[in-house]
Amino acid sequence: MGLRIIAWLVLCAAATGCSAPEARATGPDWPPAVQTLPSPAAAGSAQPQLTVSSRGVLLSWIEQIGDAAYLKFAERSGAGWTKPRVAASGSDWFVNWADVPSVIRLANGALAAHWLQKSGADTYAYDVRLSFSTDEGRTWSAAVTPHHDATKTEHGFASLFQMPDGGLGLVWLDGREMGGDVDDAGHARGAMTVRSAVFDERGAQRREALVDARVCECCPTAVAVTADGPIAAFRNRSEDEIRDIYVARLEEGTWSTPRAVHDDGWKIAACPVNGPALSARGRQVAAAWFTAASGEGRAFVAFSTDAGRTFGNPIRVDDGGSLGRVDVEMLDDGHAVASYIEFAEQRAQFRVRRIHPAGARSAPLTIAGISGARASGYPRIARHGEEYVFAWTQSTDSGLRVQTAVGRFTTPSER
Repeated sequence: MGLRIIAWLVLCAAATGCSAPEARATGPDWPPAVQTLPSPAAAGSAQPQLTVSSRGVLLSWIEQIGDAAYLKFAERSGAGWTKPRVAASGSDWFVNWADVPSVIRLANGALAAHWLQKSGADTYAYDVRLSFSTDEGRTWSAAVTPHHDATKTEHGFASLFQMPDGGLGLVWLDGREMGGDVDDAGHARGAMTVRSAVFDERGAQRREALVDARVCECCPTAVAVTADGPIAAFRNRSEDEIRDIYVARLEEGTWSTPRAVHDDGWKIAACPVNGPALSARGRQVAAAWFTAASGEGRAFVAFSTDAGRTFGNPIRVDDGGSLGRVDVEMLDDGHAVASYIEFAEQRAQFRVRRIHPAGARSAPLTIAGISGARASGYPRIARHGEEYVFAWTQSTDSGLRVQTAVGRFTTPSER
């Protein structure tokens, strides 16, 4: 380890939010060769999501066709993407740039899909809907909801994950407590909550549970599965409007008391619509998030070696200012690759960089120019083996369209 890195570590041990010195790769591993992968999504597509199973990477997205929304998906193959299939469609869906549907392949080969369906006339009255397929997406089960409160309130920002013992788990933002009285300013007196549910391999619901009783109203959630069980991340909301990123762990069927990844102290009396990302390898966890606690938008990553019980000091990911919308993937050697939107010189770029838990950062790599507007949504990154798949929403002359690319990231152990 060089003297420059050692000196930085000594200083950073006494501080938080340090920006690490860049450590450029000395071999062929950085920057990787990124190639465009022809997208299976047609014009008019947006809201990409990437999930990973033992079979590989699965891409899902929304296409608007007439008055209806279609949840479509395709899987990565040696030749590109498989032919798209439709998981669900409807003309009564809630479609939003940040509240994104998904399709996930479970360990038994079954597929599970979720989307958002309007439940009432109010703008944010909608439900999470779930369906399962056991024949590669040709047919799907009747849709169900994981929540049973029957309130015409917000239920969304769901994260689906494979339960360690089989079946499907998910967490979501649940507004059932916000459907009552309002204060003098017209705001609901109740709080947004995070709740969870577990379904068995046949699609039958086992249980529903509360994860956190007071959270930010519209920031996406995230889940990763560690060797000790699932860990969920979300933006908390204190009584005095501190909205930092918290995590809770599911162990032996019970969620732990939520704890902050880092005490940013971001006080904001509104939802920033900017959620966290998680990735895990064994008991190692990487958490990525956005904050503007200092007045400037910044993206950070922090690492845990104990399945998310504690996290180290945050490492800044961006260089000059970030719009957040982060994603993250752990590497087998303990590094992480984080993605984010960098905003500098009035331009937005979808970037990635590799980060070491000790703080060293690679040079950033720009995957694509991207709109800084909300319509561009959340760029995604997913890893299967040593291949990384990227997905983002691009503004084109014919409207929005989901684009994809691939790259291969080698680790120091491969040199």
